[in-house]
Amino acid sequence: MKIMIVGSGGREHAIAWKIAQNSSVSKIYCAPGNGGTYEEEKCENVDLHTIDEMYDFAKKEEIDITFVGPEGYLVDGIVDKFKSGGLKIFGPSREAAQLEGSKIYSKKFMQKYGIRTAACETFEDRQKALDYLKTCPYPAVIKADGLAAGKGVVICGDYAEAENTINDFMVNDIFHGSGKKLVIEEFLDGVEASILSITDGECIIPFISAKDHKNIFDEDKGPNTGGMGAIAPNPYCTKDVMESFMTDILEPTLTGFKQEKLDYTGIVFFGLMITKKGVYLLEYNVRMGDPETQVVLPMMKSDLVDIIVAALDKKLSDFPIEWNEGAACCVVAASKGYPADYETGIKINVKPYSDGKVFIAGAEYKDNSLHTAGGRVLCFAATGSTLDEAIDKSYEGMKSVEFDGMYHRNDIGTIYN
Repeated sequence: MKIMIVGSGGREHAIAWKIAQNSSVSKIYCAPGNGGTYEEEKCENVDLHTIDEMYDFAKKEEIDITFVGPEGYLVDGIVDKFKSGGLKIFGPSREAAQLEGSKIYSKKFMQKYGIRTAACETFEDRQKALDYLKTCPYPAVIKADGLAAGKGVVICGDYAEAENTINDFMVNDIFHGSGKKLVIEEFLDGVEASILSITDGECIIPFISAKDHKNIFDEDKGPNTGGMGAIAPNPYCTKDVMESFMTDILEPTLTGFKQEKLDYTGIVFFGLMITKKGVYLLEYNVRMGDPETQVVLPMMKSDLVDIIVAALDKKLSDFPIEWNEGAACCVVAASKGYPADYETGIKINVKPYSDGKVFIAGAEYKDNSLHTAGGRVLCFAATGSTLDEAIDKSYEGMKSVEFDGMYHRNDIGTIYN
């Protein structure tokens, strides 16, 4: 079996690592991949960047399954293109991908199907948004409508901060069009949880829960990033929380998929807020999270390829997904200055380590060594019989990695509420 994985992040390295464990897989093409997939077993990086290039390659090489990592390709219709040519691809259609591609679309979907979510208003006019912000309660949450690399959500403590955010989104256009329309949402106080799940359009099966740590600094301070570390399972995802999630969020989501006749075979990521008032859906993502993938997949006992094939064959309800006991943690190492300006091209040294896995994200392999090529450079992931053991192993493993200006949080696994 030949697999192509679209993407170049730590998520895609983790997916490639997991898929390589299937004995039926002989070759994994990573398009375009990174310095980690360059060195991974069975993997070959291919310099492909556009949907047309990937489609032509999949046709020529007779790729059996394509797995799409990043949301951008899904929103741009890569699944529709591949399916039109008879190619097997794992991911939602362009229409279904709007659940992540447009915050306005997703909120309307949630409201239509009675999915528990925060109250909100949507705006395309800057002055109307500012007028609303003069009377709304604070904190207020402002979300860019379109894709913003995980940075399009700002929690504003007062009107001045909200006005600056509106100007950044709508006037300064920091998200290159994605913030021209926006959602202003009720602030929910609680603990966030990430529930990655898989669907074949007929059922949705949740994976083990996770907790992402978004802020750049310890104690959840500083600006949001793409994610500075994660743990799985999330200790706040109790039996009662998961039952509420299934009843109030997952089941009506599946009803919506069927009623809207969405072509959706792929990953559904539920971003939850666990509050004293109940469990709320913050957002959908239509792909695996990063860095949640780097802790969820090491906990997965079942074979990922077998799960994907079951979904593509519409037989997911017959597939029991098994999980390892214990817990997992990953700690992200970032370039100095991230999430603002940072340098690249810095050599990375990875010394031998015994327990865990380095997943490469923003790094490339050149001149016989790894060099930084992004803000979030890599993570060290480890599992343990307890969460504390997994955390300790992750930080011990991080000592085997070094590059000039390397920064990581020191409190991954600590949940502030």
